Amino acid sequence: MSLEDDLLKQRLARVREIEALGYRAYGRRYDFTHTIPEILGAYGSKTAEELTPEVRVRVAGRMMTVRHMGKAGFAHLQQNGERLQIYVKKDAVGERDFQLFKMLDIGDIIGVEGYLFRTRTGELSIHAEKLEFLSKTLLSMPEKWHGLEDVETRYRQRYLDLIANPEVRKVFITRARIISSLRRQLEARDFIEVETPMMQPLYGGAAARPFVTHHNTLDIDLYLRIAPELYLKRLVVGGLERVYEINRNFRNEGLSTHHNPEFTMLEFYQAYTDYLGLMDFSEALLKQAALDAAGSTDVDFDGQRLDFSHLERYTMREAVVRFWEGEDRPATEDVASPEWLRSHSRKPTAGEALTDIFEQRVESKLIQPTIIYDYPVETSPLSKTKPDDPAFVERFEIYAAGMEIGNAYTELNDPQEQRRRFDMQLAMRERGDEEAHQMDEDYVRALAYAMPPAGGEGIGIDRLTMILTGSRSIRDVILFPLLRPEGPIDLVREMRELDEGGAPA
Repeated sequence: MSLEDDLLKQRLARVREIEALGYRAYGRRYDFTHTIPEILGAYGSKTAEELTPEVRVRVAGRMMTVRHMGKAGFAHLQQNGERLQIYVKKDAVGERDFQLFKMLDIGDIIGVEGYLFRTRTGELSIHAEKLEFLSKTLLSMPEKWHGLEDVETRYRQRYLDLIANPEVRKVFITRARIISSLRRQLEARDFIEVETPMMQPLYGGAAARPFVTHHNTLDIDLYLRIAPELYLKRLVVGGLERVYEINRNFRNEGLSTHHNPEFTMLEFYQAYTDYLGLMDFSEALLKQAALDAAGSTDVDFDGQRLDFSHLERYTMREAVVRFWEGEDRPATEDVASPEWLRSHSRKPTAGEALTDIFEQRVESKLIQPTIIYDYPVETSPLSKTKPDDPAFVERFEIYAAGMEIGNAYTELNDPQEQRRRFDMQLAMRERGDEEAHQMDEDYVRALAYAMPPAGGEGIGIDRLTMILTGSRSIRDVILFPLLRPEGPIDLVREMRELDEGGAPA
């Protein structure tokens, strides 16, 4: 029998011992008077004298440490990422509760009733008068609670990561604040939150490969959405002039520190504005989100100080010239030359070549929050062209820490031009571009009923959270990132064998 199996056998035996004392090994409702963070917030600075008359409390939490000292002992309980010490004395809790205390394992969840006091070392503690057993851990906690460091285990068993590493909890609290901030700002501007299909008969709204599923009753293949864009713009046609969705998207692409196949986006559309209006709006959104989530517009990421109080702005051509490294820095007229562009990229058109050069030579250098605008028409099938240069569209992307975190444009609302763009994308698919857009005839039909001039934008919640929390990997800000299967766990087999074998000797 392995050490893990032996421990499981011992813990299951301990369950019966706890039940023999008259406790439930897996208890029921426990009414507490305070959370541990509330106690620390209200009484953490109080002196021993200020804790009189008695401050009585009932708390619940997971036992993180334990120290036995004859007829007394200390333990720390953790709740909501905060710890508080308890002092358990046999004379105060009685024989039965003290026997329970001696049976507790690190990781067990208990309830404690008593009063607050300061120990001789000055630590705020609960002088326990009654214990209640609430839940038994059957497995050992990681590394004796000194921290769970194995990255694979942290991502795969996020529940252990949250218990062992309080800073991880703070990341996901910050993530929730970011989403709340964005939602609050949009609703203050009269945007309506909506929901659009995750399973779609045609995928669109982005250049990406989809996941395919099958509906048995209708006997049709469906695609997990790569973006909600075309559905949201149908709603703009229908008169919902300011709509947004905080949505899950799915793209059948590679994994990296910046990419997860399932990710979260904020996507919103506003009638009667354009990409210039969205630039100003984006600057305000991100500034306030940083303030709400991090408490400042200045945040640290990977040794760099990022300033979200404003966004730098460059055209794509200007950015290639500005951020090019090396002796062969191009001039403005070079990046406007199809010959120069094709000589520095294997892409077949000048517009695709410019985008390729930008992605290869510039993206990673955009550390400060920056807007890059005016994109080639070939890479932007849903954007409105610039009136003075039909080779480019009114589109911008937002970058920070070398990552794209937002994409926006003046929406193309001419149905005939949209049909031509889709035809262009179909030609790209025929040349082997698997991520080129499909023809969506119903979307063209919706535009034929007239969509007002509009601007639309998507902001990546995961990458924005990475930056505002200083997280290096997208897996650090997704509670359950996609991982390869880990293989047999064998816990259920062992539990079944122990259950069938009855109580151990």
